[in-house]
Amino acid sequence: MPHRHAARRRRLRAGAILLSALLPLSAQVTAMPLERSITALIRFITSPFPYDGPIPETGDPFLDVIEAGRRGHTAPRGGLLWEDEHYFDRRTLLYVPVGFDPEWPATLVVFFHGNDTTLERDVVARQRVHAQVEASGLNAILAAPQFAYDAPDSSAGGFWRPQAFRRWLAEVAEKLAPLLGDARLESRLDTLPVVLVAYSGGYNPAAFALSVGGADDRICGVLLLDALYDDEEAVADWVARRGDAFFISAYTASSQPSNDLLQTLLSERGASFDHVAGDPTAQPGSASFLFVDTVAHEDFVTRAWRETPIQWLLATLAEQDRCGA
Repeated sequence: MPHRHAARRRRLRAGAILLSALLPLSAQVTAMPLERSITALIRFITSPFPYDGPIPETGDPFLDVIEAGRRGHTAPRGGLLWEDEHYFDRRTLLYVPVGFDPEWPATLVVFFHGNDTTLERDVVARQRVHAQVEASGLNAILAAPQFAYDAPDSSAGGFWRPQAFRRWLAEVAEKLAPLLGDARLESRLDTLPVVLVAYSGGYNPAAFALSVGGADDRICGVLLLDALYDDEEAVADWVARRGDAFFISAYTASSQPSNDLLQTLLSERGASFDHVAGDPTAQPGSASFLFVDTVAHEDFVTRAWRETPIQWLLATLAEQDRCGA
């Protein structure tokens, strides 16, 4: 056991070194708007992993293998994955851009990453999600939880539990307030509208956040970036009841079958949607589907139907004065 804990510490320490090289160090801040960005990787109580419970679809235990005191999960794509290597990380990435001002209408951008991902190496260094948020000009904060650590697994883990997404959002506010230098901001931060962005294997956490997460009143819109491979019924139910929230699914041939099925389910529910060839719309109550056949799945967060699609969406919301409170 000690050697496994040491390996885990080395992985997290290496990630922290990478993050510090890419982003400014966090600091207690009292001046608003922010004169420097704030970044933090913080252990959360409410987190996707560790998770010791059933898989919702089957009722089977998630940790279905025990060998010599070591627990593991048999993933459909990844085979046997050990808890102490892939399902141990409680951290959430929090990023507050330069210029953020909590006195102005603000938005919480939530990003659910894909398979074989770490927050430091992929969400920050490769996909530059934080940079897209900052460059958009939207008065927004980014929060991205770690799901399976560097593993080919899309499991939502703790986010399978009812109301877990809501509790995680509350903890985001709790952790952000002291970073901003004012604990009194917690109640305000816990009311911010949420723009949920999911990529690839983030489809399962997104579906459960929408179906049992308990945050419908907070969600202003959803952007799926090639992020629909199952759970179409759950997504269809949310789109059908979304009210003024927008829904956008941009996809490649990789997830086209599930997007086709989702459109069929929406038609059965009497929910309207559009097919677009260029920029989708993020108007209140809109639903758009956009097929992209010129970009590889692996590049979709940085280059989909256009460069930096998250930045484009958030800039559009800023121009429309949407999704801020």
